[in-house]
Amino acid sequence: MQTTTLRPLVRTTGPFTSVYFEDTHDTEDAGKQLELRWRDLRDRLSAQHAPAESLAALEKAVLNGAPPVGRSGRGLIAAGDSVLLDERLHEPPAEPLTRVSGLPYVLPLTRYAEPRLKYVVASVDQINASVAAYDEYGRKRADDEVSGRDHPVHQVRGGGVGQYEMREHTEETIRRNVAEIAEDVTKLADRTGAELVVLAGEIQGRRAVLDALPKHVGQITHEVTHEDVAGELAAAEKQRRLDEVLERFRGALGREDGLAGQGLEAVTNALLEGNVETLLVSDPGEETVWTGESPARVAVSEPELRALGETEAHENRADEALPAAAIVVGADLVHVDSELQEGFGAILRHR
Repeated sequence: MQTTTLRPLVRTTGPFTSVYFEDTHDTEDAGKQLELRWRDLRDRLSAQHAPAESLAALEKAVLNGAPPVGRSGRGLIAAGDSVLLDERLHEPPAEPLTRVSGLPYVLPLTRYAEPRLKYVVASVDQINASVAAYDEYGRKRADDEVSGRDHPVHQVRGGGVGQYEMREHTEETIRRNVAEIAEDVTKLADRTGAELVVLAGEIQGRRAVLDALPKHVGQITHEVTHEDVAGELAAAEKQRRLDEVLERFRGALGREDGLAGQGLEAVTNALLEGNVETLLVSDPGEETVWTGESPARVAVSEPELRALGETEAHENRADEALPAAAIVVGADLVHVDSELQEGFGAILRHR
């Protein structure tokens, strides 16, 4: 998970009130069930001394939000009277998670929120194209229709000068149409920052468009027969990226000069130096660390933190402090099922 959009969280003063829960809306009484669920969540948060203004802001967001389609979860974080984060969860937690803390509790996002991926889907032939861009949440954000010349686009059989000229004209029309489609796909992919392009349609048309795409777009393009598999391709690409991160981590960890480390001491030192590219988290339990004025000033003990010249020292749960530090230094956050020493690992930027 990229953490750019989470930076406002670590620029805000707590306490933070965080809640993650299932809000599936697939029954006639779903609205009533949501109200009952919120009452339980509010009671849990009140027992943790959540600020009244934060509870009011969360209640408004929970009860007035647009109902989801199918099975769904939701994660919200509030500070003061504002909801700072409101995220749909791809997989809802089995039990609600609630926490009131000095630092934002973002770790459940790495486990339950769907990995983000911007992509473009283009359904093409040798004449027309329908092109749509989807944001990192799978929502359609832009679309376009490309209408090329449809006469003539069919090859003419036979011989003679007239037939030869007609074939040349047909081929030129097809080339022009394909070029327009490829240009439109490229512009939309570049404008939206697409990380995947799905090219659907009959093989001759889509292959011609693929060949006309610039190299940087062609490298992220996948051909399919029907565009309705685009969602599956996007999900497969997200999983491939997660697998690649874990493979990189394991490979680097196995080398003496590898760019990886695990355990609280190694990871906090790397975060302190701003040397973490990706923070991996498995099950950190209830371990604690110490943070200074900035969440990025983190150490495993108070004396270590004081030795850094910090005048402030706050003991925080590691599952809050290390992700917060990762957000400050611009590191990605990834949940892994594999066991990590003390629940944390890191892919480093440099040695």
